[in-house]
Amino acid sequence: MIDKHHYCVIMAGGIGSRFWPMSRSSRPKQFLDVLGMGRTMLQQTYDRFLALCPPENILVVTNAGYKHLVKEQLPAMTDAQILLEPARRNTAPCIAYANHRIAALDPDALIVVASSDHLVLKEAEFHATVLNAFMQAAKGDHLVTLGIVPTRPDTGYGYLQWTDEPGTVHPSVKRLKTFREKPDHATAESFLKSGDFLWNSGIFIWSLKSITKAFAEHLPQMEAQFAAGDGLYGTSKEQAFIDGMYTQCENISIDYGVMEKVKNVYTVQSDFAWSDLGTWGSLYTHLPKDDKGNAVVGDNVKLHDSSGNMIRTEDGRLVVLQGLENCIVVSTPDVLLVCRQRDEQQIKQFVTDAAALDGGKYV
Repeated sequence: MIDKHHYCVIMAGGIGSRFWPMSRSSRPKQFLDVLGMGRTMLQQTYDRFLALCPPENILVVTNAGYKHLVKEQLPAMTDAQILLEPARRNTAPCIAYANHRIAALDPDALIVVASSDHLVLKEAEFHATVLNAFMQAAKGDHLVTLGIVPTRPDTGYGYLQWTDEPGTVHPSVKRLKTFREKPDHATAESFLKSGDFLWNSGIFIWSLKSITKAFAEHLPQMEAQFAAGDGLYGTSKEQAFIDGMYTQCENISIDYGVMEKVKNVYTVQSDFAWSDLGTWGSLYTHLPKDDKGNAVVGDNVKLHDSSGNMIRTEDGRLVVLQGLENCIVVSTPDVLLVCRQRDEQQIKQFVTDAAALDGGKYV
């Protein structure tokens, strides 16, 4: 039986600019089926947590402009389950908002917080891992983050260094020693060889009591700002209160604001075929490929003497590629992107350039 005190907070307010031109400000990547699986990233995330939390305990925090997309894609959710941010202020305010909404419902809540656009291929392993994290969070004043067992010296992820400590609820649960920022390649290789580093997934599990205490200690002004609305959460006055104070909140991530400062952090060594799908290149690594190493999502693609390409089409047009190697090709009804995979970090600049064209209709 699913525990009635289990809550899930899905963060779904990002823009996803690195997945341009499919991801647009009007419909970011979490609302797209980038994998061609018939369900958007948000829908897959919601489905994933139905095995861990009662459906009425799943909350989505998103930008106010995306409410209609959430309602369209998750019709089972009520308006009360969709928390609307009037401005983007990073993950700490997002989580603080959800904390206070949940506090009005269940002071004994255990909460898992996850992004809406992560890829998880091993669902059963994911569920078992989160349940271990829930048990650790319930054991005491513990904040838990899921750490992914690294498979390569990736420089695109932050890292978690763990240490053994007796008394955890499961051998995979470790005391966290330190957070490490995204490393250079040589440092990432040393992390991999040491065996005591994990990728930081950005998936968090904690009790409401523990995370509220951590906010009060390390982000006291932010905690006070949201606490000023206690008594309004879950009422008709909540949105006006949030709209009035949200832009005054510090723009800071939960990692910098809380997790890197507290001492009571644990991590769970995890292997559920995860990716944060931050870029087209990260998507490429998880897709099936032909005998030339091409990953294709979409119809009507014909390849000749081409290898190592990431190709995504969504407009049905015939795409013929000849002599192309290690590129990203994305075809939408109004934009065609062709970019070397090694230069995909330039996509953000492409978005900036496109924003100046025709009133920004391409972004």
